Amino acid sequence: MTKEVHKKMKFSTKVLMKVMIVLCVLFILAGIVLDRGMLFLAFLTAGLYFLYETYAVKDYEYVMEGDDFSIMVIKAKRRRKEAHELNLGELEVLAPNWHDAVAKYRKNGGTVKIHKYDYTSYDPDIPFYTMIITEDRKKIKLLLDLEEDMLLAMKHKYPQKVYLS
Repeated sequence: MTKEVHKKMKFSTKVLMKVMIVLCVLFILAGIVLDRGMLFLAFLTAGLYFLYETYAVKDYEYVMEGDDFSIMVIKAKRRRKEAHELNLGELEVLAPNWHDAVAKYRKNGGTVKIHKYDYTSYDPDIPFYTMIITEDRKKIKLLLDLEEDMLLAMKHKYPQKVYLS
C-alpha cells in the first residue's frame, strides 16, 4: 500500500517566495535601466529562490509491504530520499495524537522524551496519528497522515498495538 502526503506550505513560506520573485524582477529592471551590476543580484535572487523551493517544498510517501514500512521524503517534486525503513514488528503503539495510549509521549505533559519526526500535511482537516516504533535500537516518534485502509491493515496485524479511535 502506498500513500502520498502533500505538505501544506506555510503562509510565511508563500510570502517569502513571492518577495524573492518581486526582488528578482526589480533587480532585472534596475539592471537594464540603471546599472548592469544589478543583474548579478537578479541572478543571485533567482538562484536563492530555486534553492529555497528545493528545500521548502516537501511531500511524503508512505509505503507498507507486509511488515516493512518506509517513509520517503520528496523534495521539490523531483528528489526522493528514504527517511525511514521500519519493521512493524518493532511497533510499540499507533494511535490518534489525542489518544491516551500516546499521552506519555506528548510534547507538553508527557513523561517520556524521544526524538520526533513530523511527516504530516499540516492540514487541520486531516487527523494525524502518532507512531512509536524502534529504529536502530532507539525509540522514535513519527507523526503521520495515514489512510483508513493502511490503518485497518495495521490493526489486523497488530490489534493490541493499533488504536483507531
